[in-house]
Amino acid sequence: MRSRRLLLSALVVLSASASACRKSQAQGTASPADCVLVEDGWGPDGTVPLTVDVVAEGLEVPWGVAFLPGGDALVTERPGRVRLLKGGALQPQPVATVPIAKSSEGGLLGIAAHPDFATNRQFYLYVTTDADGKAQNRVERWTLSPEGTSATFERVILGNIPSATYHDGGRLRFGPDGMLYVGTGDAREPDLSQDPASTAGKLLRLTPDGAVPQDNPFPNSPTFLLGVRNTQGFDWKDAATLYLTDHGPSGETLRRAHDEVSVVKAGDNLGWPGIYSCETQDGRVTPSLTFDDAMPPGGAAVYTGTAIPEWKDSLLVGTLGSRHLHRVVFDAQSPRRVAKHEVYLRDTHGRLRDVLMGPDGHLYVTTSNCDGRGDCGPRKDLLLRIRR
Repeated sequence: MRSRRLLLSALVVLSASASACRKSQAQGTASPADCVLVEDGWGPDGTVPLTVDVVAEGLEVPWGVAFLPGGDALVTERPGRVRLLKGGALQPQPVATVPIAKSSEGGLLGIAAHPDFATNRQFYLYVTTDADGKAQNRVERWTLSPEGTSATFERVILGNIPSATYHDGGRLRFGPDGMLYVGTGDAREPDLSQDPASTAGKLLRLTPDGAVPQDNPFPNSPTFLLGVRNTQGFDWKDAATLYLTDHGPSGETLRRAHDEVSVVKAGDNLGWPGIYSCETQDGRVTPSLTFDDAMPPGGAAVYTGTAIPEWKDSLLVGTLGSRHLHRVVFDAQSPRRVAKHEVYLRDTHGRLRDVLMGPDGHLYVTTSNCDGRGDCGPRKDLLLRIRR
């Protein structure tokens, strides 16, 4: 039944998107020139010299990192553990063990520290868990003990986010506006991405207490963006504009590959499952960068440090299947257009998952080699620091 629904959906999507492309090209409502399609490989090797430090090892699928005041960090491991990096050393015992539902891509995923962590010691987790007899994704709030050795579950901030074996999303970030942003996947039901009543296939925006902000683009809805397939990475260009990465299809709608990097704002529709690659359609965002080969992208961060001045304001994206760190530079005169993009750490550290800036001004990256799709060696997964 699922296969039949997907096939029918694919036929409708292909017909609609072909019509949409003809319409948009005729009316001039979008410029395909703003979309870079990489037809072979990933791009040229970067030329900026780098040093890679191993900050921590012995991790198992470190999916998310949250830096705390003073430089310590909490790290999630997808099998359900929250670990503490204290004084630069990974503590042997978990801070918390979180019950999770069995899922290929789900589990304990994203983490974010409350903007007022220094006073309330609260942090947030994105978890795939069993609730009411079925698997679902949800956002939970926890409190870290004063000594940092344990954490206590407080409450569910947002529940009933659709879950599936694949496409669970999971990234959490607090924005410059102090709101909590939640990236979700389509839970293998592409049409949910366009369904305003579903939290699947969206970028959601919540207050720290889980309420819907009054200035969200859709009244009484946590949805900030829709038309997403499976995002694991986003960061802010400025207070009103984000860069967002998304996974391209892997067979549904009769299409494959074409992972995306897009420039987005409140209320945008990224078009999944209606448009693909560099296609254009009224009311939909065409990506700025996409690839014929499957990447797919993990976390993403805007480089705000000074240690590597050539990278200032670049978007850095971790990649999984293609096993590299991707740098994207946008055109200052045409902010949606990619001026250049290049590859770092090609096949040197395997699959790269989370990417974020640390309080010391350096870029941090986690590997994801123990997730069943990489080479999990004796050091297991790593937390890396990238510097000059």
